[in-house]
Amino acid sequence: MSDADSRARARAIELARGDRLLCIVGPTASGKTELALATCEAVGGEIVSADSVQIYRGFDIGSGKPTREEAARARHHLVDTHDPLDSIDAAGWAKLAEAAIEDIRSRGKIPIVCGGTFFWVRALVLGLVEAPAADPAIRARHRALADEKGRAALHEELARVDPASAQRLHPNDFVRVSRALEVHELSGRTMSDWQASHGFKTTRFDAAMIGLEHDPAGLTTRIGARVDRWLAEGWLDEVRALLDAGYAEARAMGSVGYAEVRTHLEGTLSRDELRDAIVRSTRVFARRQRTWLNSAAVEWL
Repeated sequence: MSDADSRARARAIELARGDRLLCIVGPTASGKTELALATCEAVGGEIVSADSVQIYRGFDIGSGKPTREEAARARHHLVDTHDPLDSIDAAGWAKLAEAAIEDIRSRGKIPIVCGGTFFWVRALVLGLVEAPAADPAIRARHRALADEKGRAALHEELARVDPASAQRLHPNDFVRVSRALEVHELSGRTMSDWQASHGFKTTRFDAAMIGLEHDPAGLTTRIGARVDRWLAEGWLDEVRALLDAGYAEARAMGSVGYAEVRTHLEGTLSRDELRDAIVRSTRVFARRQRTWLNSAAVEWL
């Protein structure tokens, strides 16, 4: 274990033993899972997953879902709890996470929130914007557009009316892109404007947020090694089985990595190109995660 890893572990254990809710956040492939597991073992903790792909059954390898050995080291909550076609958003997850935290504490254990879906963590800690309610007709129209012209077309429309939200959201994130467009259509205000007005100033949990710091080159190396491992472990077969089971339009199928594997299986991305395509997409996603986290009081270790 490096000196940096030892310092990060010591700091996480110190915070977990305090009064605040420990949230381990940060870019993908930065080592959040191992830090959370080690902290749980030291303090008697349980993990509340804040990962928008791990929550779905069947999306295992490419989401970095806990292995059997990792699951034995600490109990995990909100992993494998939903069918891939279920709709789970930040508000729904926050309610489930709050219930899990209450349950963990009632048993004398320490909850540790861990995951890279920072919007979900923010919803738990600071609440959500009270924007207009969903409109099924608008969402159906957006779905039809995405099916006809691709998700990138929907993202381009968002970039036209709300550049700030478009910069924050990945083109494959149909649900959030559609929601941002929907809010603009219903209210005449952009989602970014709604969020700026909200300010996320109402604290629902007194939380300590920590993240693991890596230089860009080091993080890229970690991402590449992880992609190689996942491909060797059967990621292609997993996605093929999910597609055969009727989950082509599942939200998680549009996530980073799964989208590229699906494109390969559909014949428009070669096997030789696949690995580098996933690494590139993951690097972009990691940069976006870091941008989101820059607006929060994260202690970087």
